[in-house]
Amino acid sequence: MPAKRSAMRKIKEVLRLKFEARLSHERIAAATGVSKGAVSNYVQRAIQRSLGWPLPADLDDAALERLLFPQVAQQEQYTHADYAYVHQELKRKGVTLQLLWEEYHAAHGERAYRYSQFCWHYQRFRDSLARSMRQTHRAGEKLFIDYSGDTVPVINAVTGEILQAQIFVASMGASKYTYAEATWTQQLPDWIASHIRMFEHLGCVPDILTPDNLKSAIKKACRYEPEENSTYGDMARHYGCAIIAARPKRPKDKAVAENHVLVVQRWILARLRNRQFFSLPELNTAIAELLVELNHRPFKKLPGCRAEAFESIDRPAMKPLPAQRYEYAEWLKAKAGIDYHVEADGHYYSVPHQLVGQYLHVRMTASAIECLFKGRRVAAHVRSYQRGKHTTLPEHMPESHRRHAQWTPGRLLAWGEKIGPGTRAVVQWQFDNRPHPEQGYRTCLGLLNLAKTYSDQRLEAACRRALTIGSPTRKRIEAILEAKLDQHPELFPGADTAAPTASRTHGNVRGAEYFRGTTQTATPSTTEGDDETCLSNPPSMH
Repeated sequence: MPAKRSAMRKIKEVLRLKFEARLSHERIAAATGVSKGAVSNYVQRAIQRSLGWPLPADLDDAALERLLFPQVAQQEQYTHADYAYVHQELKRKGVTLQLLWEEYHAAHGERAYRYSQFCWHYQRFRDSLARSMRQTHRAGEKLFIDYSGDTVPVINAVTGEILQAQIFVASMGASKYTYAEATWTQQLPDWIASHIRMFEHLGCVPDILTPDNLKSAIKKACRYEPEENSTYGDMARHYGCAIIAARPKRPKDKAVAENHVLVVQRWILARLRNRQFFSLPELNTAIAELLVELNHRPFKKLPGCRAEAFESIDRPAMKPLPAQRYEYAEWLKAKAGIDYHVEADGHYYSVPHQLVGQYLHVRMTASAIECLFKGRRVAAHVRSYQRGKHTTLPEHMPESHRRHAQWTPGRLLAWGEKIGPGTRAVVQWQFDNRPHPEQGYRTCLGLLNLAKTYSDQRLEAACRRALTIGSPTRKRIEAILEAKLDQHPELFPGADTAAPTASRTHGNVRGAEYFRGTTQTATPSTTEGDDETCLSNPPSMH
């Protein structure tokens, strides 16, 4: 193509790099920003005109252009029309190219192109506005997927309600082999299930899936970098496919699917228009029967049919199905809370405590939960459908939490029994007098620390004495041990001989009648909650 005068400097640079620097055409193209084909064209023209480097001193840009592109000088005697104006005027009612050429010819006279050249130049301008590449489909490479705009009514046999079934359509690029089925919706579960059944029908897998930009396939449509739905991408990875969605509002990107949607509508749905269906399986059976006929219908201009072309062209180039069927999974993004758990479908699952405050990707199947951080799986759980409950793995807990979790009521009672019946009765009292058993854990662990400071014998004696006075709290037992009152059995008659009990009946404990105002006689100096009172004096002195 002739160069513009403003580009002559770049042509000179191409010739200099070729004849002086002796660079390859590829490196010249990279250095100048000119295509490799254009570089070859300029160099070939220069060789034909016996030009080298440096160029003759008297050869200016205009002379060089005439020398390299002699047709330019010939064409300069003609004046181009304003083709943008022509294009806009043609949108007006009644305006034709013939009329616009006559106006152009009247304005420029002998410098105007003839009608045929005028039309040729305008056609080149029009084609430059919107380019459409003719797609050549390689064997087994692309599978085009879309939904038919037409639906099929299905009657509920019980209620008589009419529901509209969606029609899923897919077609191979090379052989044009077509698959279709009916689903209730175009939502993600139906979209994924249709793909799985389609792959199993084909018995093999293509390299590329080319869907439209529906939400089940593409989360965020973009001309350059569309964001695929996580579940759809997960399914594609399972089958070894890549997803290259059609550009938004560019139906020519999936012309095969668009055409075969029309084929399915005309050759399958149109034939079913007068039939009544009472279930989705019944409808799919009818579609499958007509689909066999469609794929075995002979081509009009080519030998064979879709089924034969698929077997001979596509199938040998496609990948086999994986050993296991894809299990439907949903993905979500969740933040690990301060309790190192993430929420998935109302249930809470533990992750390593080091990930507190981090965002993780959670993959949910019908049977399992997987948590991934930066693409690495950090936790896996059996899925639970109990909302509001927790599933916690010990290895995800901090060491201190793990030790605390090991102290169950049964273990604490067994520890108390090992020291003595009095200690066990005190432990039992903690669980019986708290709204929740875990509220007594700290007290019991406090008693455990007392056993480390004092002997088991002294702790057992202190527990018996606390039970005798009806106040078996940790602070009361600690006060008894500090005052060494456990070593004075005479101060607690019967404490060492009576069976330990957590009964609260005692003369110093106010009964229910006191608070009803019927008992006014006793004013005890020690009550259950008086944990700060030091028991340096025996109960008999109160």
